[in-house]
Amino acid sequence: MDSQDVRESVKARRWTYLLSIVATLAVGILIGTVISFGVKGKEGQKSSDATPLTIPSPQQLSSAFSQIAKQLGPSVVNINTETMIKTPHRRRQNPDDDQDQDNDGGGSMDDFFNHFFRGPGGQGDQGGPLGGGGDEGSIRERSLGSGVIVDPKGYIVTNRHVIEKADRIRVRLQDDPPGIQHDARVIGQDQETDLAVIKIDLNRTVPVAKMGNSDSMEVGDWVLAIGSPFGQVGTVTAGIISAKGRDIVPQRQFQSFIQTDAAINPGNSGGPLVNMNGEVIGINTAILSDTNAYAGVGFSLPSNTVVQVYNQLIGPEHRVARGSIGIMFNSVENPAITRVYGNGSGVTISDVVPGTPADQAGLKVGDTITTIDGKKVTKGTMLVDDIASRKPGTKIELGFVRNGKLEQTTVTVADRAKLFATRLNEDDNDNDESTPKQSKFGLTVRKLTPEMAERLDMPAGKGVIVEDVKPGSFADDVNLNRGDVILEINKQPVNSEQDLARIEASLKSGEDVVFLVRPRGATAQDGTVFLPGTLP
Repeated sequence: MDSQDVRESVKARRWTYLLSIVATLAVGILIGTVISFGVKGKEGQKSSDATPLTIPSPQQLSSAFSQIAKQLGPSVVNINTETMIKTPHRRRQNPDDDQDQDNDGGGSMDDFFNHFFRGPGGQGDQGGPLGGGGDEGSIRERSLGSGVIVDPKGYIVTNRHVIEKADRIRVRLQDDPPGIQHDARVIGQDQETDLAVIKIDLNRTVPVAKMGNSDSMEVGDWVLAIGSPFGQVGTVTAGIISAKGRDIVPQRQFQSFIQTDAAINPGNSGGPLVNMNGEVIGINTAILSDTNAYAGVGFSLPSNTVVQVYNQLIGPEHRVARGSIGIMFNSVENPAITRVYGNGSGVTISDVVPGTPADQAGLKVGDTITTIDGKKVTKGTMLVDDIASRKPGTKIELGFVRNGKLEQTTVTVADRAKLFATRLNEDDNDNDESTPKQSKFGLTVRKLTPEMAERLDMPAGKGVIVEDVKPGSFADDVNLNRGDVILEINKQPVNSEQDLARIEASLKSGEDVVFLVRPRGATAQDGTVFLPGTLP
């Protein structure tokens, strides 16, 4: 076979292969069409009884949210404060140690401290140094918060920690042109509930929010939070009431919060929590978070408490008067205590402050109070709420159990603020309970709770944490700072506010004073430091 024949043979085979492929594809397409037709036919038969889907009309809930935001928004204000503060002192273990202990882990300590004592206050904007040099000076600290107008004359409710110690307070209304702010003055503050009333003066009426009844709210109810998180004025977030009656800091006896999952962030402090009727049922105060930002757990002071405090703060004395008899008890209820000291129910006294009405009436540690004026008492909150609501000078009949025997005594209710001032050796005439009570050292301290002690890696029941240091005071001079933990003073253990007051009272001008301190942010491995000074 010559080359021409070979080429013809190859060409013939190629045509054969091509025709075979085309035939195969044609058969496949035909089969697929038949199958597809059959399947479609079956689907049509099976769906003959199906009901078509419809798109519903817009839900009224969404409309309610927007209506409430429009209604309440103008009454919610942005609060801008400026405060001149001293920069913290640098502190070293010895001259060869160049590490700034105040900055060692300070960030996490600040978050922790703010969680317990400050709530989600405004974000700080610190200016440059305005005086001094080296390790100390002054800075202007700016912070942002929120408030809600409750009176057309310009009265505003907010958190105390939003405006605390501010040298200047300015308020911005939502309908104000950019750059316009109004100077505000403080009408009254209440440390116990972290509430404050401020006022702006305008030549026009301002929109007002309506207060609601927080007792009518139930877990699961929808709520809105309105405020200025991170300075974003007029922000609205939605959520539900997650729980009621939350006591997040045991020492704060008058702070029982509404818990919500509506987003609350720094800057929301002082803003309202609103129900679906457009009523304020809480003032947003605190968050529970490891990062000091929203984590789904926020707390608002109930409106019923807010109204009671507000009505007293706008009164002639601009302060909240609460009754007290001068006793202490475990904030965390434990049935074992009443089983050992009482008759199975009641409030067992853990301390009686010397010189107070309880002391004068003969009450002692271990007595279990069971009744007030014949009414049964089963919880500490019941006892505190009842006595706090009494006017100073009122006489009450207390029933109590001592060594298994039921007894009674008459106690005269005193002014809680005066009792507190007396315990800290301050002027009894200073009736402004809204001002933090400081010792003659110039510092305010608080006993460590078990939760704080665990977080700080401290032994339970040991030490007090510094809540505030007055600039220029003795405590400031010896370099004590907010967040430090005081363990001893002149070799004497300091495990409560009473320990500090007792030791302080025994010291005289010219005496040496040495504090044993765990610096803020320091761990157990970092150790403690001595802070010495001579009392002026």
